[in-house]
Amino acid sequence: MASNLTRFDPVREIARFDPFRNMEDFIRDFSLMPALRGMETGQVIRMDIAETDTAYTIKAEVPGVKKEDIKVAVDGNQVTISAETKEEKEEKSLNRLRSERYYGQQYRSFTLPQEVDDTKSQAKYHDGILEMTLPKRPGTGGKQITIQ
Repeated sequence: MASNLTRFDPVREIARFDPFRNMEDFIRDFSLMPALRGMETGQVIRMDIAETDTAYTIKAEVPGVKKEDIKVAVDGNQVTISAETKEEKEEKSLNRLRSERYYGQQYRSFTLPQEVDDTKSQAKYHDGILEMTLPKRPGTGGKQITIQ
């Protein structure tokens, strides 16, 4: 049985360096920029990722979006989820004091450890949850070498 634990390797993190990976959090939390503090850049797509020997299972929260407005792109081991939240029509007679609802684009991109077979991938959307099954592409995983 394969272990789902991954050993932290700082050299691997440097080799896969993505300088903009946490840029949104950095800008939002940067204390020297009080004008940007409290300003949201949009809703964050939260998700759970599970792995079996043959596939990845992803559950992503995308509430308040129609399934036609969700796009999922798979390129090798790179997965991108984007969704557009559209504003509902509102009555002009209302005097709005505050609005905390978000309208705009949600976006999340991540890299999986192994390439995905995009021809067999499946996605379902129900009650604000996007469920994806992304089978692993055969032959792209690491190979164990026997030492002689």
